[in-house]
Amino acid sequence: MPFKVVIPARHGSSRLPGKPLLAIAGKPLIRHVYERACATGAEEVLVATDDARIAAACRAFGAEVAMTRTDHPSGTDRLAEVVAARGWPGDTLVVNLQGDEPCMPPALVDQVAAGLAAQGRASMATLAYPIAEAEALFDPQVVKVVTDAEGYALYFSRAPIPWHRDEFSGGRRARPGGTTFLRHIGLYAYRAAFVERFVRWPPAPLELAESLEQLRALWHGEAIQVSLAREEPGPGVDIPADLERALAFLSRR
Repeated sequence: MPFKVVIPARHGSSRLPGKPLLAIAGKPLIRHVYERACATGAEEVLVATDDARIAAACRAFGAEVAMTRTDHPSGTDRLAEVVAARGWPGDTLVVNLQGDEPCMPPALVDQVAAGLAAQGRASMATLAYPIAEAEALFDPQVVKVVTDAEGYALYFSRAPIPWHRDEFSGGRRARPGGTTFLRHIGLYAYRAAFVERFVRWPPAPLELAESLEQLRALWHGEAIQVSLAREEPGPGVDIPADLERALAFLSRR
């Protein structure tokens, strides 16, 4: 099951500028992500960026770099440019490992690739993990997903889904027992042909409302396969406080 990993990385994060180059345990964040990807079964790993500083840092530690345009609205668009430039066949499996995930277990990268390879019906695959705490369930920064009986995504939302009519009535914010709630993990596997098709579609109304790009695929009737992650992923890095959480996680490992 050969697959490739592309790590989109940009310098201009609104909440944490220069994020890929910030140091965690003496290494730039992007190096941690790259080393995680190299510990998987991927046949090729590369960083896709439009920034010369990120490119130089990556080449200094031996990473392959693909320079991309500066006007991409998302990491998926950056990945699509790489797919087209490299001329990868349409059935090539490509994993999008976001450049702010220094604590992503390599086993999950392998798992999401295997999940797509096993599903001829799905255009893309992703992962989820059970939500145990009410705080995470009601946190709009924690994306939730619901699936059908076969593990295909029905919907993604920043709101608590499924909405428990009785337990959530009257503004109660406790996690109900007997109902499974899933946190979406932002790790994706695609077939190359689908990526090129996806970026040609305009943003969908649901995508714009929730600010969740994967809803574009559901809007167009594409199947997204969702597997339960074999282990809980470590923290991603979005804000300054996340750097300390990532350092703590990596120190434990």
